[in-house]
Amino acid sequence: MIIVHDTFVCKPGNASKYAKIFKEVMGGEENVLNVLTDMTGQYHRIIMVSTYENLADFEKSFEKYNNPTPEMTEAMNKMKDFSEMYTTGSREIFKVW
Repeated sequence: MIIVHDTFVCKPGNASKYAKIFKEVMGGEENVLNVLTDMTGQYHRIIMVSTYENLADFEKSFEKYNNPTPEMTEAMNKMKDFSEMYTTGSREIFKVW
């Protein structure tokens, strides 16, 4: 199994807004475990934690965006301005032993 951390550093005042949108839009995804906000360390961070059986499953999870359902299109519309809310981001992928 692998655990994926997608980290976004938001512009000041946007982390809570961003987390709420993420939770609403990604909350129904079976692989998404948690949406986290920072309590220590670098400020204004949102971390989305998801799990997959392996890297192939992680890559496969992106295929559904090629032919979005009406529900996915609606969710993507809610996130259309999300790139204005953060300054940078990164992804870490961990293997669970």
